[in-house]
Amino acid sequence: MSVIVPARNEEACLEDCLRSLVSQTGVDFEIIVVDDASTDRTHEIAQSFPRVRVIQAGSLPPGWSGKNNALVAGAKEARGDWLLFTDADTVHHPGSLARSLAEAQRRGAALLSYSPEQEVHGFWEKAVMPVIFAELALTYRPSDVSNPASPAAAANGQYLLISREAYDAVGGHVAMATSLLEDVALARAVKVSGRKIFFRFGGDAVRTRMYRSFAQLREGWTKNLVLLFPSPLRLAVLRLTEFVLIVGSAASAIGLGAKSRTEPAIVAAILCAVLYGLFLNRIRKAHFSWDASALALAGLSLFSYLLVRSVIAYRKRNISWKGRNYSGDHDFDSATTRALPAGRPRDKRRDVGAPSTQGRTWSI
Repeated sequence: MSVIVPARNEEACLEDCLRSLVSQTGVDFEIIVVDDASTDRTHEIAQSFPRVRVIQAGSLPPGWSGKNNALVAGAKEARGDWLLFTDADTVHHPGSLARSLAEAQRRGAALLSYSPEQEVHGFWEKAVMPVIFAELALTYRPSDVSNPASPAAAANGQYLLISREAYDAVGGHVAMATSLLEDVALARAVKVSGRKIFFRFGGDAVRTRMYRSFAQLREGWTKNLVLLFPSPLRLAVLRLTEFVLIVGSAASAIGLGAKSRTEPAIVAAILCAVLYGLFLNRIRKAHFSWDASALALAGLSLFSYLLVRSVIAYRKRNISWKGRNYSGDHDFDSATTRALPAGRPRDKRRDVGAPSTQGRTWSI
Protein backbone atom coordinates (compact mmCIF):
# COMPACT_ATOMS: atom_id res chain seq x y z
CA MET A 1 0.00 0.00 0.00
CA SER A 2 1.13 3.55 -0.78
CA VAL A 3 -0.18 6.14 1.68
CA ILE A 4 -0.31 9.58 0.05
CA VAL A 5 -0.75 12.65 2.27
CA PRO A 6 -1.22 16.01 0.51
CA ALA A 7 -0.10 18.76 2.89
CA ARG A 8 -0.39 22.53 2.55
CA ASN A 9 0.52 24.45 5.71
CA GLU A 10 -0.41 21.57 8.04
CA GLU A 11 2.08 22.09 10.88
CA ALA A 12 -0.76 22.02 13.44
CA CYS A 13 -1.76 18.42 12.69
CA LEU A 14 0.77 16.66 10.43
CA GLU A 15 2.94 15.26 13.22
CA ASP A 16 0.01 13.43 14.86
CA CYS A 17 -1.07 12.09 11.48
CA LEU A 18 2.36 10.72 10.56
CA ARG A 19 2.98 9.29 14.01
CA SER A 20 -0.24 7.28 13.69
CA LEU A 21 0.75 6.09 10.22
CA VAL A 22 4.37 5.04 10.78
CA SER A 23 3.31 2.82 13.69
CA GLN A 24 0.92 0.74 11.54
CA THR A 25 1.49 -3.01 11.30
CA GLY A 26 0.16 -5.99 9.36
CA VAL A 27 0.69 -4.63 5.85
CA ASP A 28 3.62 -3.52 3.70
CA PHE A 29 3.32 0.20 3.04
CA GLU A 30 5.14 3.37 2.14
CA ILE A 31 4.23 6.92 3.16
CA ILE A 32 4.53 9.83 0.75
CA VAL A 33 3.91 13.38 1.95
CA VAL A 34 3.35 15.84 -0.86
CA ASP A 35 4.35 19.33 0.27
CA ASP A 36 1.98 21.67 -1.57
CA ALA A 37 3.97 24.93 -1.44
CA SER A 38 3.77 25.16 2.34
CA THR A 39 5.12 28.27 4.04
CA ASP A 40 5.13 26.89 7.59
CA ARG A 41 6.94 23.92 9.20
CA THR A 42 5.09 21.26 7.19
CA HIS A 43 8.16 20.17 5.19
CA GLU A 44 10.39 20.09 8.27
CA ILE A 45 7.89 18.00 10.25
CA ALA A 46 7.47 15.50 7.42
CA GLN A 47 11.23 15.10 6.99
CA SER A 48 11.64 14.37 10.70
CA PHE A 49 10.08 10.93 10.14
CA PRO A 50 12.70 8.59 8.62
CA ARG A 51 10.08 6.30 7.06
CA VAL A 52 8.35 9.17 5.24
CA ARG A 53 9.27 10.20 1.72
CA VAL A 54 8.69 13.93 1.12
CA ILE A 55 8.17 15.31 -2.37
CA GLN A 56 7.06 18.64 -3.79
CA ALA A 57 3.72 19.09 -5.54
CA GLY A 58 5.32 21.22 -8.24
CA SER A 59 3.82 24.15 -10.10
CA LEU A 60 0.03 24.34 -10.28
CA PRO A 61 -1.28 23.91 -13.86
CA PRO A 62 -3.94 26.45 -14.94
CA GLY A 63 -7.43 25.39 -13.90
CA TRP A 64 -6.29 22.60 -11.58
CA SER A 65 -7.14 22.55 -7.89
CA GLY A 66 -4.16 22.53 -5.57
CA LYS A 67 -5.16 19.28 -3.93
CA ASN A 68 -5.53 17.49 -7.26
CA ASN A 69 -2.08 18.65 -8.30
CA ALA A 70 -0.61 17.29 -5.05
CA LEU A 71 -2.46 13.98 -5.36
CA VAL A 72 -1.27 13.50 -8.94
CA ALA A 73 2.32 14.15 -7.84
CA GLY A 74 2.00 11.59 -5.05
CA ALA A 75 0.39 8.95 -7.27
CA LYS A 76 3.22 9.28 -9.81
CA GLU A 77 5.76 8.37 -7.11
CA ALA A 78 3.69 5.61 -5.51
CA ARG A 79 4.82 2.00 -5.87
CA GLY A 80 1.94 0.21 -4.15
CA ASP A 81 -0.78 -2.01 -5.61
CA TRP A 82 -3.22 0.02 -3.48
CA LEU A 83 -3.24 3.77 -2.96
CA LEU A 84 -4.56 5.35 0.23
CA PHE A 85 -5.25 9.07 -0.13
CA THR A 86 -5.63 10.55 3.34
CA ASP A 87 -5.57 14.10 4.67
CA ALA A 88 -2.97 15.56 7.01
CA ASP A 89 -5.60 16.26 9.69
CA THR A 90 -6.40 12.56 10.18
CA VAL A 91 -5.25 10.24 12.96
CA HIS A 92 -5.28 6.51 12.19
CA HIS A 93 -6.11 3.84 14.74
CA PRO A 94 -3.55 1.03 15.27
CA GLY A 95 -3.88 -1.69 12.64
CA SER A 96 -6.40 0.28 10.57
CA LEU A 97 -4.37 0.14 7.33
CA ALA A 98 -4.29 -3.64 7.33
CA ARG A 99 -7.97 -3.87 8.31
CA SER A 100 -9.11 -1.46 5.60
CA LEU A 101 -7.19 -3.34 2.91
CA ALA A 102 -8.64 -6.64 4.13
CA GLU A 103 -12.14 -5.12 4.12
CA ALA A 104 -11.78 -3.82 0.57
CA GLN A 105 -10.58 -7.22 -0.64
CA ARG A 106 -13.26 -9.09 1.32
CA ARG A 107 -16.01 -6.95 -0.18
CA GLY A 108 -14.54 -7.04 -3.67
CA ALA A 109 -14.31 -3.24 -3.72
CA ALA A 110 -11.97 -1.40 -6.07
CA LEU A 111 -12.50 1.72 -3.95
CA LEU A 112 -13.15 1.87 -0.21
CA SER A 113 -13.78 5.12 1.62
CA TYR A 114 -14.40 5.85 5.29
CA SER A 115 -16.11 8.87 6.77
CA PRO A 116 -13.89 9.52 9.82
CA GLU A 117 -15.04 10.20 13.35
CA GLN A 118 -15.26 13.98 13.58
CA GLU A 119 -13.43 15.61 16.47
CA VAL A 120 -15.00 18.94 17.44
CA HIS A 121 -13.97 21.63 19.93
CA GLY A 122 -15.61 24.87 20.90
CA PHE A 123 -19.18 26.07 20.47
CA TRP A 124 -19.35 26.60 16.71
CA GLU A 125 -17.76 23.30 15.74
CA LYS A 126 -20.00 21.38 18.13
CA ALA A 127 -23.10 23.23 16.98
CA VAL A 128 -22.84 23.04 13.20
CA MET A 129 -20.83 19.90 12.41
CA PRO A 130 -23.48 17.45 13.70
CA VAL A 131 -26.14 19.25 11.68
CA ILE A 132 -24.16 18.99 8.44
CA PHE A 133 -23.13 15.36 8.90
CA ALA A 134 -26.65 14.36 9.92
CA GLU A 135 -27.92 15.93 6.71
CA LEU A 136 -25.32 14.04 4.71
CA ALA A 137 -26.22 10.76 6.41
CA LEU A 138 -29.89 11.37 5.68
CA THR A 139 -29.40 12.31 2.03
CA TYR A 140 -26.60 9.95 1.03
CA ARG A 141 -27.04 6.53 2.59
CA PRO A 142 -23.92 4.32 2.63
CA SER A 143 -26.08 1.29 1.83
CA ASP A 144 -27.05 2.92 -1.48
CA VAL A 145 -23.49 3.95 -2.26
CA SER A 146 -22.20 0.43 -1.65
CA ASN A 147 -24.96 -1.16 -3.75
CA PRO A 148 -23.72 -1.87 -7.31
CA ALA A 149 -27.31 -1.64 -8.56
CA SER A 150 -27.71 1.92 -7.26
CA PRO A 151 -26.40 4.97 -9.15
CA ALA A 152 -25.31 6.50 -5.85
CA ALA A 153 -21.60 7.28 -5.61
CA ALA A 154 -19.81 8.81 -2.64
CA ALA A 155 -16.38 9.13 -1.14
CA ASN A 156 -14.62 11.08 1.58
CA GLY A 157 -11.18 12.31 0.56
CA GLN A 158 -9.99 12.13 4.15
CA TYR A 159 -9.76 8.35 3.71
CA LEU A 160 -9.95 6.96 0.19
CA LEU A 161 -8.37 3.58 -0.60
CA ILE A 162 -8.30 2.52 -4.26
CA SER A 163 -6.56 -0.23 -6.20
CA ARG A 164 -3.85 0.97 -8.56
CA GLU A 165 -5.54 -0.88 -11.40
CA ALA A 166 -8.83 0.99 -10.91
CA TYR A 167 -7.09 4.32 -10.36
CA ASP A 168 -5.16 4.10 -13.63
CA ALA A 169 -8.16 2.73 -15.53
CA VAL A 170 -10.32 5.79 -14.78
CA GLY A 171 -7.51 8.28 -15.37
CA GLY A 172 -6.73 9.04 -11.72
CA HIS A 173 -6.89 12.60 -10.45
CA VAL A 174 -5.65 13.91 -13.80
CA ALA A 175 -9.08 13.09 -15.23
CA MET A 176 -10.80 15.36 -12.68
CA ALA A 177 -8.03 17.88 -12.16
CA THR A 178 -10.30 20.96 -12.29
CA SER A 179 -12.93 19.51 -9.94
CA LEU A 180 -13.37 20.88 -6.44
CA LEU A 181 -14.99 17.55 -5.55
CA GLU A 182 -12.17 15.29 -6.64
CA ASP A 183 -13.04 12.43 -4.30
CA VAL A 184 -16.65 12.34 -5.49
CA ALA A 185 -15.54 12.51 -9.10
CA LEU A 186 -13.13 9.63 -8.56
CA ALA A 187 -15.76 7.50 -6.82
CA ARG A 188 -18.28 8.12 -9.57
CA ALA A 189 -15.76 7.29 -12.29
CA VAL A 190 -14.94 4.01 -10.57
CA LYS A 191 -18.60 3.06 -10.21
CA VAL A 192 -19.46 4.04 -13.78
CA SER A 193 -16.57 1.83 -14.94
CA GLY A 194 -18.41 -1.16 -13.46
CA ARG A 195 -16.13 -1.58 -10.47
CA LYS A 196 -17.48 -1.79 -6.93
CA ILE A 197 -17.13 0.93 -4.30
CA PHE A 198 -17.74 0.57 -0.58
CA PHE A 199 -18.44 3.44 1.79
CA ARG A 200 -19.20 3.59 5.51
CA PHE A 201 -18.69 5.51 8.74
CA GLY A 202 -15.14 4.67 9.77
CA GLY A 203 -14.84 5.84 13.35
CA ASP A 204 -13.20 2.53 14.22
CA ALA A 205 -10.36 3.29 11.80
CA VAL A 206 -9.72 7.02 11.62
CA ARG A 207 -10.63 10.33 13.22
CA THR A 208 -10.14 13.91 12.16
CA ARG A 209 -10.58 17.49 13.21
CA MET A 210 -11.52 19.23 10.00
CA TYR A 211 -11.40 22.84 11.16
CA ARG A 212 -9.52 24.57 13.96
CA SER A 213 -11.22 27.97 13.85
CA PHE A 214 -14.53 29.49 12.84
CA ALA A 215 -12.85 31.18 9.88
CA GLN A 216 -11.60 27.80 8.56
CA LEU A 217 -15.02 26.24 9.14
CA ARG A 218 -16.78 29.01 7.23
CA GLU A 219 -14.33 28.92 4.33
CA GLY A 220 -14.34 25.13 4.06
CA TRP A 221 -18.11 24.68 4.08
CA THR A 222 -18.58 27.62 1.73
CA LYS A 223 -16.45 25.65 -0.75
CA ASN A 224 -18.36 22.41 -0.23
CA LEU A 225 -22.00 22.89 0.69
CA VAL A 226 -23.45 24.01 -2.63
CA LEU A 227 -22.02 20.86 -4.21
CA LEU A 228 -23.37 18.52 -1.56
CA PHE A 229 -27.10 19.10 -1.62
CA PRO A 230 -29.56 19.16 -4.55
CA SER A 231 -31.38 22.38 -3.52
CA PRO A 232 -29.22 24.34 -1.05
CA LEU A 233 -31.48 27.40 -0.84
CA ARG A 234 -34.57 25.29 -0.23
CA LEU A 235 -32.68 23.32 2.42
CA ALA A 236 -31.56 26.56 4.09
CA VAL A 237 -35.19 27.71 4.38
CA LEU A 238 -36.30 24.30 5.65
CA ARG A 239 -33.70 24.12 8.42
CA LEU A 240 -34.19 27.74 9.47
CA THR A 241 -37.94 27.09 9.66
CA GLU A 242 -37.28 24.01 11.79
CA PHE A 243 -35.17 26.11 14.16
CA VAL A 244 -37.85 28.82 14.45
CA LEU A 245 -40.62 26.26 15.09
CA ILE A 246 -38.71 24.42 17.81
CA VAL A 247 -37.58 27.56 19.60
CA GLY A 248 -40.89 29.32 19.04
CA SER A 249 -42.98 26.45 20.40
CA ALA A 250 -40.71 26.18 23.45
CA ALA A 251 -41.01 29.92 24.11
CA SER A 252 -44.79 29.75 23.64
CA ALA A 253 -45.11 26.87 26.08
CA ILE A 254 -43.15 28.77 28.70
CA GLY A 255 -44.98 32.05 28.08
CA LEU A 256 -48.45 30.51 28.07
CA GLY A 257 -47.67 28.46 31.15
CA ALA A 258 -46.60 31.60 32.99
CA LYS A 259 -49.99 33.13 32.18
CA SER A 260 -51.79 30.04 33.49
CA ARG A 261 -53.16 29.19 30.06
CA THR A 262 -52.77 25.49 30.63
CA GLU A 263 -54.26 23.91 27.51
CA PRO A 264 -52.45 26.09 24.93
CA ALA A 265 -49.23 25.68 26.91
CA ILE A 266 -49.56 21.89 26.80
CA VAL A 267 -50.22 21.94 23.05
CA ALA A 268 -47.14 24.13 22.49
CA ALA A 269 -45.04 21.89 24.73
CA ILE A 270 -46.14 18.75 22.86
CA LEU A 271 -45.37 20.39 19.51
CA CYS A 272 -41.92 21.38 20.78
CA ALA A 273 -41.24 17.87 22.10
CA VAL A 274 -42.27 16.22 18.83
CA LEU A 275 -40.23 18.56 16.66
CA TYR A 276 -37.19 18.35 18.91
CA GLY A 277 -37.49 14.56 19.10
CA LEU A 278 -37.50 14.29 15.31
CA PHE A 279 -34.50 16.63 15.18
CA LEU A 280 -32.52 14.59 17.71
CA ASN A 281 -33.35 11.35 15.91
CA ARG A 282 -31.77 12.81 12.78
CA ILE A 283 -28.74 14.20 14.63
CA ARG A 284 -27.87 10.91 16.34
CA LYS A 285 -27.12 9.38 12.93
CA ALA A 286 -24.13 11.71 12.62
CA HIS A 287 -22.11 9.84 15.31
CA PHE A 288 -21.24 12.85 17.49
CA SER A 289 -20.87 13.08 21.27
CA TRP A 290 -23.88 13.91 23.44
CA ASP A 291 -22.73 17.46 24.15
CA ALA A 292 -22.28 18.26 20.46
CA SER A 293 -25.69 16.75 19.69
CA ALA A 294 -27.23 18.89 22.44
CA LEU A 295 -25.73 22.05 20.93
CA ALA A 296 -26.77 21.13 17.41
CA LEU A 297 -30.09 22.97 17.67
CA ALA A 298 -28.15 26.24 17.62
CA GLY A 299 -26.32 24.97 14.55
CA LEU A 300 -29.47 24.91 12.40
CA SER A 301 -29.43 28.66 11.81
CA LEU A 302 -25.66 28.65 11.17
CA PHE A 303 -26.09 25.80 8.69
CA SER A 304 -28.70 27.88 6.83
CA TYR A 305 -26.32 30.83 6.74
CA LEU A 306 -23.47 28.70 5.38
CA LEU A 307 -25.71 27.23 2.67
CA VAL A 308 -26.72 30.70 1.47
CA ARG A 309 -23.11 31.91 1.67
CA SER A 310 -21.98 28.95 -0.43
CA VAL A 311 -24.59 29.62 -3.12
CA ILE A 312 -23.60 33.28 -3.32
CA ALA A 313 -19.89 32.44 -3.53
CA TYR A 314 -20.46 30.04 -6.43
CA ARG A 315 -22.68 32.46 -8.28
CA LYS A 316 -19.91 35.02 -7.99
CA ARG A 317 -17.41 32.32 -9.04
CA ASN A 318 -15.23 33.25 -6.10
CA ILE A 319 -14.17 30.35 -3.87
CA SER A 320 -11.15 30.52 -1.56
CA TRP A 321 -9.38 27.70 0.24
CA LYS A 322 -5.97 27.50 1.90
CA GLY A 323 -4.76 30.75 0.44
CA ARG A 324 -5.83 29.98 -3.14
CA ASN A 325 -8.69 31.55 -5.03
CA TYR A 326 -10.64 29.36 -7.44
CA SER A 327 -12.40 31.73 -9.79
CA GLY A 328 -11.65 32.88 -13.31
CA ASP A 329 -9.42 30.06 -14.56
CA HIS A 330 -11.36 27.22 -12.93
CA ASP A 331 -14.23 25.43 -14.62
CA PHE A 332 -17.03 25.61 -12.03
CA ASP A 333 -19.58 24.10 -14.39
CA SER A 334 -17.40 21.04 -15.00
CA ALA A 335 -16.75 20.68 -11.28
CA THR A 336 -20.45 20.60 -10.49
CA THR A 337 -21.55 18.61 -13.52
CA ARG A 338 -19.31 15.72 -12.49
CA ALA A 339 -21.56 15.27 -9.46
CA LEU A 340 -24.60 14.69 -11.73
CA PRO A 341 -25.84 11.27 -12.78
CA ALA A 342 -24.19 9.90 -15.91
CA GLY A 343 -25.95 11.01 -19.06
CA ARG A 344 -28.11 13.62 -17.38
CA PRO A 345 -27.54 17.22 -18.57
CA ARG A 346 -27.13 19.95 -16.04
CA ASP A 347 -30.22 22.12 -15.63
CA LYS A 348 -28.98 25.67 -15.20
CA ARG A 349 -32.34 26.72 -13.78
CA ARG A 350 -31.64 24.72 -10.64
CA ASP A 351 -29.70 26.06 -7.68
CA VAL A 352 -26.11 26.68 -8.68
CA GLY A 353 -23.89 23.61 -8.47
CA ALA A 354 -26.55 21.30 -7.08
CA PRO A 355 -26.11 17.60 -7.83
CA SER A 356 -29.12 15.44 -8.58
CA THR A 357 -30.36 13.28 -5.72
CA GLN A 358 -30.61 10.41 -8.19
CA GLY A 359 -26.83 10.34 -8.49
CA ARG A 360 -26.12 10.80 -4.84
CA THR A 361 -22.62 12.06 -4.27
CA TRP A 362 -20.90 13.80 -1.43
CA SER A 363 -17.49 14.90 -0.41
CA ILE A 364 -15.50 16.63 2.39
